[in-house]
Amino acid sequence: MLQKEAVFKIEDYKDKNFEKLFYCFKYEGNIRKLILNYKFNEKSYLYKTFVNFLLKNEKWFEIFKTCDTIIPIPISKKRKKERGYNQSLLIAKELSKKLQLSLNNNCLYKIKDTIEQSKLNKEERKKNIQGVYKLKNEQMLENKKVLLIDDIYTTGNTVNEASKILKKAKVDSIIVLTIAKD
Repeated sequence: MLQKEAVFKIEDYKDKNFEKLFYCFKYEGNIRKLILNYKFNEKSYLYKTFVNFLLKNEKWFEIFKTCDTIIPIPISKKRKKERGYNQSLLIAKELSKKLQLSLNNNCLYKIKDTIEQSKLNKEERKKNIQGVYKLKNEQMLENKKVLLIDDIYTTGNTVNEASKILKKAKVDSIIVLTIAKD
């Protein structure tokens, strides 16, 4: 089922705080249902399926191996308590193992609760996410190539805001990997 829906896209971004976006699927149909189940219906085990699929593309695998560290998009403490896990962290941990790259889960933090981005329009999303991330231990990221992990790319505001904060740590480059793009 997944193989038929895969698109394996790489997009360059000159107007964002990151350089490239990698995604496997369009956020529609069966993939949309799977991701929603993963995030909201206690189907956390799906992360292994997603990661195995993300790494099927050998070209991508080689590109990801050139990164120095993997950073998941953080969620608020409140959201983690409600859901029981950070969906991006589960993917990042598994990628870290498979790629043999360091996982950095102690630099980027979400410092305030927000309305779920999926409930907002494009303009509201941009305002909603501004100033919600904070950086700690930023010296660990200096001159590093970062692989930033999120589940869905819709407007790009979440990964762009996180990337803006990561750039303060003088990272060398940031590429974003998501399961799907809307």
